[in-house]
Amino acid sequence: MRADLPVNQALLPDWLDPEVILSSLGPYLLPVLCLIIFAECGLLLGFFLPGDSLLFTAGLFVAKGYISTPLWVICVLLTVCAFIGNVVGYFIGYKAGPALFNKPNSKLFKQEHVAKTHGFFEKYGPRAIVLARFVPIVRTFITAVAGVGRMDRQKFFTYSAIGGVLWATGVTVLGYFLGQIDFIHKNLEAMILLIVLISVLPIIFEVLKARREKKKAAGL
Repeated sequence: MRADLPVNQALLPDWLDPEVILSSLGPYLLPVLCLIIFAECGLLLGFFLPGDSLLFTAGLFVAKGYISTPLWVICVLLTVCAFIGNVVGYFIGYKAGPALFNKPNSKLFKQEHVAKTHGFFEKYGPRAIVLARFVPIVRTFITAVAGVGRMDRQKFFTYSAIGGVLWATGVTVLGYFLGQIDFIHKNLEAMILLIVLISVLPIIFEVLKARREKKKAAGL
């Protein structure tokens, strides 16, 4: 792993810029990245972490040689961390979920996050575990909601594994191949912003859809 990682600070604040985050970790980049992916996928406190952009940037860093660890090793580690995170999140929901989520005045575990995730789960069923990987906030809370709802463990683990491969490996590999394109590398922050915007589009669409439905219901 090389120490001369590029750092751009023009468009994003440091605490949101995945390039700055990864560049500042030095030899601890891979372990901390694995921990972040694990936390976002399983620990309820990790809902604010920028998983999508970090995965994309990690793949790009591998493509440019800033990370010497082979791509396949990184993909395996990140996928395993994403899967284990889901398993931990499931059991958190299974054991402590009702006590955590039934507090209406909680500032951290907001009911709107739980309601949004529950609705997402109800709409898409078991495949929601796969789809939620690509939706910020939802991918964190849906594991606990599955535990609270006592979703069949074998089914949950199966869909979590599939989602882990598609998300952790898929986004990292995407960053790797796009990172070899000069335009992408020269406009890295713009690309990261695009990834962030794409990742929140499902939430925006759901909000707009909910508002339209609310207006229609009020009109009736």
